[in-house]
Amino acid sequence: MSTLITEEIRLRQLLQKYDKPGPRYTSYPTAPQFNPAFGAEEFADEIAWTNLPGTSSDISLYVHFPFCDTLCYFCGCTMLVSNNRARIKKYIEYLKREIDIYASLISPRRRVAQMHWGGGTPTHLTPDEIADIAAYIRARFYFRDNAEISVEVDPREMTYEHVRALHDSGFNRASIGVQDFDPAVQKAVNRIQPEEITRQVTEWCRDLGMTSINMDMIYGLPMQTATSFEKTLDTLLTFSPDRVAVYNFAYVPWLKPHHQLIDPKTLPSPETKLNILLMTIGKMKEAGYTYIGMDHFAKETDELAIAQQTHTLHRSFQGYTTKAGCDLYGFGMSAISCLRNVYAQNAKTLDGYYAAIDKGNLATEAGYRLKRDDHIRGSAILKLMCELELWKGEFEQTHGIVFDKYFADALKNLEPLVQDGLIVHRPYALLVTPEGRLLLRNIAMCFDAYLSAPKESAPMYSQTV
Repeated sequence: MSTLITEEIRLRQLLQKYDKPGPRYTSYPTAPQFNPAFGAEEFADEIAWTNLPGTSSDISLYVHFPFCDTLCYFCGCTMLVSNNRARIKKYIEYLKREIDIYASLISPRRRVAQMHWGGGTPTHLTPDEIADIAAYIRARFYFRDNAEISVEVDPREMTYEHVRALHDSGFNRASIGVQDFDPAVQKAVNRIQPEEITRQVTEWCRDLGMTSINMDMIYGLPMQTATSFEKTLDTLLTFSPDRVAVYNFAYVPWLKPHHQLIDPKTLPSPETKLNILLMTIGKMKEAGYTYIGMDHFAKETDELAIAQQTHTLHRSFQGYTTKAGCDLYGFGMSAISCLRNVYAQNAKTLDGYYAAIDKGNLATEAGYRLKRDDHIRGSAILKLMCELELWKGEFEQTHGIVFDKYFADALKNLEPLVQDGLIVHRPYALLVTPEGRLLLRNIAMCFDAYLSAPKESAPMYSQTV
């Protein structure tokens, strides 16, 4: 048996062994630890502390638009299907009122280095609404000239006027939702999106000067096979996107009731999912993309790949990002803010969101104040997921600990992963191996102090593979 075949068999065995529910670690602690005892008043106090004289760090803004034209059966986002323009107009009015509250709390010395619009579907807005909201935000916050301004795009209802409005409003990055080009898969998930529509929107974005195009794909959807998804990737590569995210479908009908609209018999088997994953990684590497880790790929010249090489890559609620050190403020229903010492999440329902704004308050429904241990463990998780290495001496100097003593529990948890070649443990460092990049969530879980708590016993996470 050839060495190549032996290595593939071993990798398949590892992926099967470690395929279990786990967090994606866009935060630490993760959202299940957020507590309603942390509310609007506590968050406003924390914002005040971050704006004391001498504080001038950049900020990042996230704006959540929950409305969609139709329901995609695979969706895991906080969203609402509505084409009622009056309903959407009302949401915009409340969004502006919330923005005004934040603008009164955040020091004008601070500059916006990054803004992202997500959902839902931000491009379900009309071009005039896009221009109006963007102008409203710019009138209340100062943006850096080189700010990264991105938006999630659904090509199905896009017009040239939409893209023009985004361009004129300063957006320079587009994340285009595709998921799969196969018509049978699209029908099974209620997202009919012909290739021609996606190609047209991509061309408009590039013609109008978008500096980066990301495409979101999903594997594990109903009707998918390794052969069909390889054809999808062949089509994807003709678009030459700067970044590609290939997410593992999180089938969680106990959390997302509309997932019950998917017949579980049509979902690919675990073996098929493994075939798709391994094929995807190989194909993307052959096409010249850097495998950032987990489910992200980027061209070698892209800022994301460069950031990983220069150890400036960061991870937030928007996934991998190049903007480390920014306080993140989230606007809109369910949006999450992240300051150095706290997380704060807005109300997850329109009624709850509107009620808070009507009182003149922030819409914070739950949050979390980080302890020293959270900072230390979160830093270790971030380094391993972003830099793929952790140097103990440097980490000890930064956090004032003896690494092996402080992380005795984590190092014990890591032992099986070390034996399986997912991570190398040296007296002076932890080094993620190429195989370990596939299982970064499992590596991070070894450092998570909350996974053994009773609150985590219920199934609330997707599979890691």
